[in-house]
Amino acid sequence: MKLFFHKLFHWEYWPFQIVYIPIYFLWGYYALKARTIFFFNACNPSMENGGFVMDSKIKIYDLIPQKYYPKTRFVQEKIPFDEVLKILESSKINLPFIVKPDIGLRGSAVKKITNLDELRNYHHKANFDYLLQNLIPYPNEVGIFYVRFPNEKHGRITGIVAKEFLIVEGDGSSTIETLLKANPRYELQLKALEKEYGSQLKTVLTKGEKRNLVPYGNHARGAKFLDYSHLISPELTQVIDAMCLEITAFYFGRMDLMYNTWEELEEGKNFSIVELNGAASEPTHIYDPKHSLFFAWKELARHISYMFQISAENHKRGVPYLSHKVGMEQYRLHLEQSNKIVHF
Repeated sequence: MKLFFHKLFHWEYWPFQIVYIPIYFLWGYYALKARTIFFFNACNPSMENGGFVMDSKIKIYDLIPQKYYPKTRFVQEKIPFDEVLKILESSKINLPFIVKPDIGLRGSAVKKITNLDELRNYHHKANFDYLLQNLIPYPNEVGIFYVRFPNEKHGRITGIVAKEFLIVEGDGSSTIETLLKANPRYELQLKALEKEYGSQLKTVLTKGEKRNLVPYGNHARGAKFLDYSHLISPELTQVIDAMCLEITAFYFGRMDLMYNTWEELEEGKNFSIVELNGAASEPTHIYDPKHSLFFAWKELARHISYMFQISAENHKRGVPYLSHKVGMEQYRLHLEQSNKIVHF
């Protein structure tokens, strides 16, 4: 009951179908103007479906200059495990590393691999294509939302979200499980963490010892999101804009970055892209617990308006919208893929 009321009085945990109710009406309005509900694919012409559904991560990484993201390799579903080991060896990706679905959803089926037995188990269980990716060595993560209209030479940052990982700190007497139960945000992840860590959650951490149980900043996996939009600066905008201009036909989306220090990030040093998201991107700074639901609706409406305007401009330049038949087929495939990885 404690967790039920925590979720009830914190809208950030509500199902997105409820949070988005007012936004559906705005989407309908834009769909009428575009004469298709699938106008989003024209937003980022270089991405599959504009980066909204069925967008392959490896194809998006291929659009980005290699210097901006960690070593990443594609693994096809159900190939012999010996072939996976060859891919791993040739890539020079080192343990520990991250595995994640090539077509993902809110951090589902993302896992840190510490040994080859874990990789073998993941591979035999996975009924989807996935990626091997080096861990990024920087301690901090942010999501930066970028918007550029097709007729503009330079874009802008419209929001920044910082991410606090699911990290527990020992007191010398409490188990990791007890420490998790002391924080409702963490306790909501307890069942998933029990599946992943098992008896390790009974470990007692020494006083001051910290343990990062989910080393990626995903809200659905227990990370806390904080609105850092006040840190938008000309220096940071210049760094992000210069990088995005190197990505073919990218106009709208959120990049998740890991970085060493904020000062170095503003200088364009010591950072790496975790993922680049297209038309399906949320302005995730809305999930800062300090923000009201009305603030979230305002920001969602603002960004969906950007997406429609960019899509409409690209359409005038000759980028076709998805047909209804193709769009519905892509959406059906998206639901099938989502079902696979959510129940992984």
